[in-house]
Amino acid sequence: MSDFKELVGIIAVALTFIGYIPYLRDVVHGRTKPHIYSWFLWGFVTFIAFGLQVSAGGGIGAFVTLAASLMCITVFILGVTRNGKKDITRLDTVFFLLAFVALGLWLIAKQPVISIILTTAIDLLAFAPTIRKSWNKPGSETLSLYFLSTFRFMLAVFALQSYTFVTMLYPIAWIFGNGLFAAMLFIRRKQLSSKLNGG
Repeated sequence: MSDFKELVGIIAVALTFIGYIPYLRDVVHGRTKPHIYSWFLWGFVTFIAFGLQVSAGGGIGAFVTLAASLMCITVFILGVTRNGKKDITRLDTVFFLLAFVALGLWLIAKQPVISIILTTAIDLLAFAPTIRKSWNKPGSETLSLYFLSTFRFMLAVFALQSYTFVTMLYPIAWIFGNGLFAAMLFIRRKQLSSKLNGG
């Protein structure tokens, strides 16, 4: 069973890197405009989540989180240097600051369960600017990334070598986070397309 979990974990890590190829391509060509607040926080905080998962015995399943962190940092750098979303609203800044407040609480807590709750909360708060941007412009995100991310986090949960609250909360939260966001993008694109076509 352990060998099978390792294989699933390796597949999930590979899917992480493969899934970002269309996204990075779309950023470079200006079709996708990542919100730099979201991607900065995701890159930084996801790395903390990886550390918490490893310390709780997550094993190979935790490395999906590390791969995601590396890709988030890559998207942030591209967003800053290329076509990132820089028209930041006051609400975006509020969520950005709330994420840092949660980060401060995490540093004080130093307890694995509280830490993973705060880390997951920070990452979900970081989603708010991207959700706000994408509700208005659903074409400014690459839909395939979020569908694939939902699937790879499912694989990551399966590949975990220790099932505890600390190892499972983060990937489960992102199964729902990515899945709901992908559904929102799909529905909003249909709605806006229908309006443009007079439907």
